[in-house]
Amino acid sequence: MMSLASRDRRSPEGSGRHGGGRRGGSGTERPRRRRRALRWSATVLAVVILGTAGAGYLYYEHLNANIRKGQRSSADDSKVHKTPANAAGQTPMNILLIGSDSRNTPQDLKLGGHRQSVGAPPLADVQMLIHLSADRKSAAMVSIPRDTRVHIPRCKDPKTGKKYPETDDIINTTLARGGAGCTLATWEDLTGVYIDHWMMIDFAGVVNMADAIGGVQVCVKQNVWDHPTPDQPGGSGLKLKAGTQKIYHEQALQWLRTRHAWGSDLMRARAQHMYLNSMVRTLKHQNVFTDGGRLMDLAEAATKSLQVSEEIGSVKKLYDLAMELKSVPTNRITSMTMPNVEDSQNTQHVVPDKANADKVWEMLRDDVPFDKNGKPSATKQIASKAPATKSPSTDPSRLGVLVRNATQTSTEAAVGHRASDISQVLAQKGYTRAAADTSETLSEDSTVVQYPSADLQGDAQAVAKALGIPMSAVKQSTDVSGVTVVVGSDWRTGSGYPKQAMPKAGDMPGNTDSINGADTSKCMDVYKPYQW
Repeated sequence: MMSLASRDRRSPEGSGRHGGGRRGGSGTERPRRRRRALRWSATVLAVVILGTAGAGYLYYEHLNANIRKGQRSSADDSKVHKTPANAAGQTPMNILLIGSDSRNTPQDLKLGGHRQSVGAPPLADVQMLIHLSADRKSAAMVSIPRDTRVHIPRCKDPKTGKKYPETDDIINTTLARGGAGCTLATWEDLTGVYIDHWMMIDFAGVVNMADAIGGVQVCVKQNVWDHPTPDQPGGSGLKLKAGTQKIYHEQALQWLRTRHAWGSDLMRARAQHMYLNSMVRTLKHQNVFTDGGRLMDLAEAATKSLQVSEEIGSVKKLYDLAMELKSVPTNRITSMTMPNVEDSQNTQHVVPDKANADKVWEMLRDDVPFDKNGKPSATKQIASKAPATKSPSTDPSRLGVLVRNATQTSTEAAVGHRASDISQVLAQKGYTRAAADTSETLSEDSTVVQYPSADLQGDAQAVAKALGIPMSAVKQSTDVSGVTVVVGSDWRTGSGYPKQAMPKAGDMPGNTDSINGADTSKCMDVYKPYQW
């Protein structure tokens, strides 16, 4: 820049002596001035870009620093596997959303609870699995009521190293038995669904997120006030007039926490589904990427409010995840509650309605849409490819086969002598060395035939064929030393494996209380004592 300025100063102002006259001088000076202006503009632009990039980088790092991360799973021995890719090479994604009742910050305590709760292990009062289909054209949100009694596997707290033995308890206690990773492991144990990530939010986070998007629209059929009554202490404090309205600040948290005014914990799950569906619709309608202030508010609220499993613990990964969720049409989003029945051991608790709950878990594992709004090509089930059939390596009469009883569930005892019964069936089919394993009773949702090495694959397939078990259930495993039949809870009776009907899109059990994401007509009924 200095050389250009020096040349300009040395140039004679009037260069008419060289034949250009005044006109010639003007003709050379203007291009030089334009070049000088362009160079100065380029210099200023470079400074602005570098400054903005620097500020952007610092802000990006600031947002990354906001994010709290934790271990994905804290179970000792989870055996759940991912759903195989479809024909296009796509796989579904499952994210566990956890709402913590922690009162361990001043803001959380101010928003709900008693001072006696400070320092106590938090409970996972809201638990919801978000399932994104492999083609990203449909999604499901499945809740399990907080008072559901389930089998909780062995967990280890990643922070303290403390180990917790397996037990049967209500599912909201899992957060205190190894953090969110134990809650995830319990879901996997119950459903057989591989869960890719977890995300956790506390009281304060709910309020911050609701404010950042400008409120969430909800509806009640009657005036509601969730307050203490002579028969029922406590209450969220939610007070709204009948009709549709937007809720902000503490009201958003009150809506999600309200239980008594809706009549039950199951109805609270419905209210939460309505809230989330409304939030999704709001976000899809907002053009946040052209509104810098709104975008920054959302980024701040999301990164400060969420604690996530470590593999998605960056702004970029959370942004990519949000874009995948945003791509799903609202009429292809289905929210529902796990089919359940009253717990015979405690009428205040529920347990899975096994047959119907298992159907829901199967649909998730097989990536079958919960809605019927997709095109036939989108809803057509693409079955995972079974391995090619191989020839057995030995005669059935010489093959040792171990049969294990894994028919126990969280709600039902194991079927007595089940391993012995199936080993006798095998003996009748020529497998005279089949024997029952009486050392322990296992718990598996699905029956499998396992083999330790490739040379026994054909033998394992032949055993499966003899029992009518599909080839897709024949799996190699390092947990066995020979061909092993694990009789799961899907085969509690009969000598032949029951044929399984392939679930169809939208073919859900009737007791799921499902809501479509595009349905804006839903409105909560208020239990009579809480109307005003």
